[in-house]
Amino acid sequence: MKLMVKDLWERVLLYLPPIFMGVLALGTYWLVRSTPELEKLPSAPVVSHEPDYFMEGFSVRTFDALGRMRSEVLGEKARHFPDTQWTEIDAIRIRSFDEKGRLTTATATRGLTNEDSSEVQLLGNAVVVRDAVAGSDSTPRMEYRGEFLHAFLTTEKVKSHKPVELLRGRDRFVADSLDFDNVDQVLQLRGRVKGTLLPGAR
Repeated sequence: MKLMVKDLWERVLLYLPPIFMGVLALGTYWLVRSTPELEKLPSAPVVSHEPDYFMEGFSVRTFDALGRMRSEVLGEKARHFPDTQWTEIDAIRIRSFDEKGRLTTATATRGLTNEDSSEVQLLGNAVVVRDAVAGSDSTPRMEYRGEFLHAFLTTEKVKSHKPVELLRGRDRFVADSLDFDNVDQVLQLRGRVKGTLLPGAR
């Protein structure tokens, strides 16, 4: 009798680990099945290149910390694009003042400007004019003309990869491309460059 009980107990011990693993597997399966699915997070909306607002006959001004006007952008009609955060403006006109209050104006058939109007791309009959400055740091009047001008009003740079005309005082230059840095007074004209230098007025 003792031998039969011992054999039975040994058999139970022999099959106990597989039985335990089976119960554990069934419990895990039940837990996975009964756990609620996580809600799918909504994907970020795709921002399209469609205007999200329009303006007509408008004027937008920006001011510095002291309340002085830094720039004014005017136009017939504007379309803002949320994907690029740029604004396209018909018949654009810009007035911009630097730290010393010197005025730069820009006009074109159409323009693209960033949020703070520090960067402007002028397309069609583009003209950028920097007024003459008198005094110790005197500079002559500067005028840029072309079908495309890229003006960086804060850093005082004008660039173009298309033919341009530059008037500096009484001097005149034409070139296939332009890169001008007014702060460092560095002018780069590339391609077919022609210039006319006239003596200063007496």
